[in-house]
Amino acid sequence: MKKILSVALAATSLLFLNCESADKKFNISTGVIGQLTKDTKVIDLETIYAEDSIVAENGIPNLNLQVGFKNEVLNDTNTDTTRIIKSNFIYNKIDIYEKGGKQLLSLTPTRDSVPKIENIRIYDPRYVTDKGVSMTSTFKDIKDKYTIKKIITSMNNVVILLKDTGLYFTIDKQELPSSLRYDSSVNIEEVQIPDAAKIKYMMLAWE
Repeated sequence: MKKILSVALAATSLLFLNCESADKKFNISTGVIGQLTKDTKVIDLETIYAEDSIVAENGIPNLNLQVGFKNEVLNDTNTDTTRIIKSNFIYNKIDIYEKGGKQLLSLTPTRDSVPKIENIRIYDPRYVTDKGVSMTSTFKDIKDKYTIKKIITSMNNVVILLKDTGLYFTIDKQELPSSLRYDSSVNIEEVQIPDAAKIKYMMLAWE
């Protein structure tokens, strides 16, 4: 009986740890999104996403590197052609895909001498903020759980900027009443956006 109880407790503990690990992988909180933080270097992405797929676009030599540092980097094994991301290059965009082809994130790196992540577009609805907002949420969820700092109106979308967080959301104007969809000169206000309006893009900006 004791042996059965021990096995059951061990299985429960393992299940709890797996759930906790899965939660962390898709958690969004201050300065953190899943396995990324504000301090994550681009060159570390291949280690962080070793079980996933990375597509790095438009890599060009990093001219911000100082001469001494550049020589050191060029001789480093990180510049090996087997690596997708090279430490002496900068990239316009880096896409992260789960094994099987599902896109998780799209990352825009900084152009510093040691590039980090500046902007993130979230594709996977499993990414959820610490207040329970995800790609499947509605405008009501956003305004109920966050303070809206500003609403920017463009030709086809409205962008919702939040106070005290780098998160921002895009809502397609097709989600608005027909009278507001086609005039880009009209500034959309919070009360004019339907509660049921769906999220088109979910983004995170780090300074």
